[in-house]
Amino acid sequence: MTEKTLTETTMTEKTMNLRGLKCPLPALRVKKALAGLKPGDLIVAECTDPLAAIDIPNLLRQTGDALEGQETGGGVLTFRIRKN
Repeated sequence: MTEKTLTETTMTEKTMNLRGLKCPLPALRVKKALAGLKPGDLIVAECTDPLAAIDIPNLLRQTGDALEGQETGGGVLTFRIRKN
């Protein structure tokens, strides 16, 4: 019987409070944060600007990073973004 050793990789999850910021600032701040992350890291971006629903997915198409989830509740758009 063989035992497998699991190698742990440290992944960072960063929550960004982008509430109150207007277009294009939420997308620009997410872009800057993504530049400082390692592949596999996660950003949770909380925005109140309705245009972020368009801007952030468009940004991710350009960068090649993954939108893992998008929720709306209480006037806040929350994006879960995985760095590729």
